[in-house]
Order: sequence, then C-alpha cells, then structure tokens
Amino acid sequence: MSETKTNLVIVESPAKAKTIGKYLGSNYKVTASMGHLRDLPKSTMGVDLENGFIPQYVPVKGREDTINELRKAAKASEKVFLATDPDREGEAISWHLKELLGLGSEAYRVTFNEITKKVVQESIQNPRDIDQDLVDAQQARRILDRIVGYQLSPLLWRKIRRGLSAGRVQSVATRIVNDREKEIKAFVPEEYWLLEVILSSMDGSGSFKAKFHGINGKKAEIKNEEQVLQIIDAIKNNQFFIKSVKRTDKTRNPSPPFITSTLQQEASRRLGMTPKRTMSIAQRLYEGIDIKGEGTVGLITYMRTDSLRISEDALASAKDYILDRFGDKYYPGQPRRFKTKSGAQDAHEAIRPSNIFFTPESIKSSLTSDQYRLYRLIWSRFIASQMSAAVYDSIAIEAESAGYSFRASESVIKFPGYTAVYEDNKDDEKEEKTSRLPSLEEGQQVKLADLNKEQKFTQPPSRYTEATLIKEMEDTGIGRPSTYAPTISTILDREYVVKEGKYIRPTPLGEVVTQLMEDRFTDIVDLNFTARMEAELDNVEKGSKDWKEVLKDFYGPFKANLDNAEKALEGERIRVPAEVSEELCDICGRNMVIKSGRFGRFLACPGYPECTFTKPIVIEMPGKCPKCGSRILKRTSKNGYTYYACEKGQACGFMTWDVPVNDNCPECGQTMFKKSGRGFKKPFCINETCPNFLPEDKRGYRKKKTGEAEGEAAPAAEEKAEKKTAKKTTTKKTAAKKTTTKKSTKKTEGAKTTRKKKATPSEETE
Repeated sequence: MSETKTNLVIVESPAKAKTIGKYLGSNYKVTASMGHLRDLPKSTMGVDLENGFIPQYVPVKGREDTINELRKAAKASEKVFLATDPDREGEAISWHLKELLGLGSEAYRVTFNEITKKVVQESIQNPRDIDQDLVDAQQARRILDRIVGYQLSPLLWRKIRRGLSAGRVQSVATRIVNDREKEIKAFVPEEYWLLEVILSSMDGSGSFKAKFHGINGKKAEIKNEEQVLQIIDAIKNNQFFIKSVKRTDKTRNPSPPFITSTLQQEASRRLGMTPKRTMSIAQRLYEGIDIKGEGTVGLITYMRTDSLRISEDALASAKDYILDRFGDKYYPGQPRRFKTKSGAQDAHEAIRPSNIFFTPESIKSSLTSDQYRLYRLIWSRFIASQMSAAVYDSIAIEAESAGYSFRASESVIKFPGYTAVYEDNKDDEKEEKTSRLPSLEEGQQVKLADLNKEQKFTQPPSRYTEATLIKEMEDTGIGRPSTYAPTISTILDREYVVKEGKYIRPTPLGEVVTQLMEDRFTDIVDLNFTARMEAELDNVEKGSKDWKEVLKDFYGPFKANLDNAEKALEGERIRVPAEVSEELCDICGRNMVIKSGRFGRFLACPGYPECTFTKPIVIEMPGKCPKCGSRILKRTSKNGYTYYACEKGQACGFMTWDVPVNDNCPECGQTMFKKSGRGFKKPFCINETCPNFLPEDKRGYRKKKTGEAEGEAAPAAEEKAEKKTAKKTTTKKTAAKKTTTKKSTKKTEGAKTTRKKKATPSEETE
C-alpha cells in the first residue's frame, strides 16, 4: 500500500510557520523560506534595458541549502501551498518560489489577512492562482529601483562621495526634509502680543481667566506694545460685563482604526517607537505569539495596509464586546464604517485585533513590554472606533469692556463614550489643566482683578519627526505602506538626514545631493512625478497598465538626463561643506567640525593633521548647571539610559535624571527641571535652599537607598552592576576564547578579502 503524500505549505518566517502549523492537521507540513530566495544579481544590473527590460533572476547567494530542502519537500508533496504575505512583495516571493522549485499545477496560492484558525482553514480550502498583475507591479517597482540605484548612484560616487545612493522614494523624502529646512531658514518672525485678564464676580464668589479676542465684535490681533498698552489703558478705566454665555453639547466621534501610516505616527507620538521598531513588533504580533493556555496565536491583522475597511465578522464581535462590557449607551446602534481615501490600494482590512476577546490585560503576561504596549494601542483604537461619540458640556463666555472683548471657554465631559477606552487628538506634552468657570449670566458685571501681557513672535514651521514625515509622504502620495519605514531608515543610514532628539534635519551631504538631483534629475525629486509613478504601479496591479510600458516611459527621459549630467559635470567634483559646530577644540581652540566614521558621527578638529583631537557629539540642554553655571549636556549611560550632567564632568560632579527646561525659578533664578518621561510635567526647582525646592522623593521616582548621594547614586549603582555582570561572564569568555581563536583568524582573513571586493551600487528595496 502506497504512503499518502502530505501537503507542503511555504511561508516566509518560522514564527508564521509555527502559528499556521497549529491550525492544520498532520497532512500538512509548514516550512519557512526565510524571505526571498530569488532576486536580481547584486554584482550587475541584471536587467536587459535595451530589449524589453527583461530581468535576469538568480538564486540568492548563500540560500542554496534552503532551496534544496524546499525542492525535496515539494517533490515529496501532493500539493504545495504558497502562503507568503498578502501584498505585492509576498505575491512576487510566491511567484519566484513557483519558478525556482519548478512547480506546475500542484502549486496553490493562499493568503491570510489574519492568522486565525478560521481564516487559515478557509484559505487552504479556497486557494487561487498567483496574481500575475501583482507580480508585475512588484517587478516594475524592483526594476525601477534597480535602474535608479545602479545608474544614478555611481554618478554620486564620482562627483560627490563613494558609497552614496539615490532612489525614487528616498530622494524625494530627503528633499521634503531639505525643503522644510529652507523654510525655517527663510522664516522672518513677526511680533504679536498676548493679553490675558483675570475677572472676578462683584461679590468675589469666583474668578476666571479670559484672553483678548477682538474689537467691536470682530476678531483682531495685537501687533505691538503700543496697541496692548492702549487696550490696557481703556479697560482699566471701564467696567467689564458679560456679553454672552453660550452652553452647548458638543460631540466628538472616534478616529478610525489604524492603517500603516497612522499606526506608525501614533506609536511614535504615544510610545516613542520608531516606525522601523513599530513594524517589527507588529510583524511579530501578526505572525503569532505564544499565549499561555492558547498556544501560538496571531494577534492582529496584516499591518501593511492603507484601507479602513473592516470585515462584518469583526464588526459583529466588536458590537458583542461593547454591549457586554459597557452597555447599550456605549454602542452607536449600528457599526461604524469609515471611508478609505481615494488612491488607496484597499487590498486589506484596517489593522485590528484578530480576536477582540484577547484583551491586552488578559494576555499581558505572554507579551514583552513593547508587544503589550503596541497591541494595547491597536486593540483600544479598534474598539473605540465602534463606540458611541463622547459628549462634552461646552461653555463659552465673552466679556467686554470699552469695546474690547475677551473670551474664556471650558469643556467638561458629560458622557465619555469611546474615550472610556481610547483618547485621541491630544498632545500630552502640551496639555495643561484649566480652572473651572464660575456660574455667570449675560449682562452681569464683573471686575478686573489682574492682567498679564506677553510679547511673542511667530515661530517657523517645526522640523519633521519620523511620524510627521510619514504623514507628509502619505498626504503627497509618496511611497506606500510597505516603504515608509524602510525609506526613513535609508536616509538616516546614508546620513542625508540626522535626528536631533525626535526631530530630523538635513546634513550638508543631504543638501548637496538634493541640490544635484534638483539641478539634473528634476523628475526623480519631483513630488508630483513620484506620486504619479506610484499611481502607475497601482494601475499595473489593477491590470490596466503594462508594466514594461511603465518602465519604458520612465527610462527614456531618465537616460537622457543621466547622459546630460555626465557631460555637464565632466571633470567636476562637488565639495560637501564641513558642518561646523559650536564646540571648541580642547587643544587648539578651533571650532570643531562634524565628521562621519565607521561608528557614526563625531567631532573632529579642522586643523588635522596638525591637531588630531576628536570627541563625541554632545547635545546641549537649556539652562545652566546649578553648581558652577556651565552648560548642561545630555548624556547616555553604558546601559543606554539618558541623564543630564555638567559639561565639566567630574570636576563639577553635577548629574541628574531630571530634564532641564527653559524656565528659571521665580524665587532663586536657577534652572528648573521636570521629571523625565513623556507627557506634560510641571517644572520644579532642585535648589535645596530655595522655598520652591521639591525633594527627590516627591518627583515621582523610586526612593533613594540609604547612602545614595544626590544625582550620583544611580550611575554609580549602574556601573557597579555592570562590573558585577562582567565579572560573572569573564570566566565563560576566557574559556571560549581558546576555541574561537582559529575561527577568528579565518574571519579576519575573510574580512581582508571582503574589503578588496568591488563595491556595488546601492538601491531602494520595498
């Protein structure tokens, strides 16, 4: 009797294989390809540009064993299910697997928007053919990136610096950052004044603050000190009265569930996660986590999506949960459906939990801290999106004196609705509590108790953060959900931009490369052109455009620009100006410049080779050292924790975990600090002789152990712990050293060989 053949299921990662394998019977063997197994060659263009853009795919070097194992497994199987990710790249990986393994009619394509038992089993029972339009869209993107990377990058090497790269999306992203920096430099501040009055009822029963609004019923701004003094003189000599009191109920509807871009933005704003980190954790939640009592479970739907569509099953589950957990008032009566913006691919649902009843708290013990925080964010946002609106009791009061009006408003929550689960549209760092308004009536007289005037100047637009840059890319149609995080990582790695705190700014290198691209390759860095290219790729995916036509339309003008640039720049070398810092060389006193090395950016003396002094880049904080008046610098401990210390180091000895702020103490004049961490924190004084001094045990941190000195104990304890850990591992390292000497020698020889190997151009990848 012949043995029954099993079915083979090929996915991309072991974690995904483990989760899916749990839902399929013994007739199925689930294995992972570990990503791409076939691609364009690295050492050459790999595309016949003159004869129809025919790609020359080759097996990925170093993946021979995996390919052989998959071939054997496929040959021994009755059916082969290709279950890679449900997007363009996943479709292309499945197509490459089919070609590479020589699969014919026994190959079946399946996709999982969520990795749950129901979806996995239904998908296996309803396979489809590989979608060639999706494959062609990915091929077109891949070849476009190869053309730009392998033909434009060498020009940058010859004319600017070796090792640079250019790409359709990364070059536009760099330009967006560069254009914002130009706006900031060109910005001319304008003066304006704020005027706030403190009004109280005639019987002294209550007071409130009101801000200047306008003149004679029309909104106006105070442009200079002369105007503000004129208003003050008028209102001091006239009585105030309440012109109007308006009380209304305002409703606020919940935000839609997450798509890729909004998840990256909120995770950055709320959790401090980079987009790259966010997507890495989300991928793990999608593929499966070992949950106590449940086994391996896929917790969220596919996380690369631009659609707000939600399945009917998920909407029904959300309704059941809300009614059971919160009651009828918290459910709007019918499911909320959100409209996906025009131009979106709409290939997958919005990001949501696979099982509503896996609440964040119920599975917290099975998740890492970051997994729990991100899952809670996704879960809460989805549940909230299906809940009733929040209702606020809104009061607006307008007071008037001498024709000048002042307004105060207050919103008090009347019915929490969705905010019982998730609060949005709130910037924690700017939130301050406001005092309640007293009970007032129209026509009632009030008296002026005090007033405050403050000179202000308009501020330039803020630099982009990773989150706001992604939003800008999404709004302008640059890139797609799968490319946002990799694009930002690329321009940071190439040092076209750098992060200072959470903000991104261009480097001189980024400015020079962008200027060259604007001068010689207008289309590449044109936002509209790049957005149109993305739309063309979408048309290929829909089957309405031939992928080779897209390549042909792009390559003709690009090749002409490339040839013209080569001629125009013949014999020319573009110099990248040095990035001069305010740091002075400790040896010769010159202003130090920022250089890049194998371990990142650092400060170096421009007097090299006469002066070879270097030191790490430091970030100067606002305020002055409370001990000696020197600068306060932001530093990082060996364990990666941020602290703040005097620039004189041990010579001064000041160090703190608290964050210095721009404000000075009104009593003693010293720099004030706030508790570290996200969110609005009220500044406090750390001067022990000051009446405003706030003891350390009241700042929200752990209590100090006996004998710990102010600001010094934590780093000392940390250093002691590090030494203790190092001591424990020394013996193991010594024992292992002998066995690794021979291997190290071989690796060193290999490294020397690698350095001699010819470098290849860089390119973007999706």
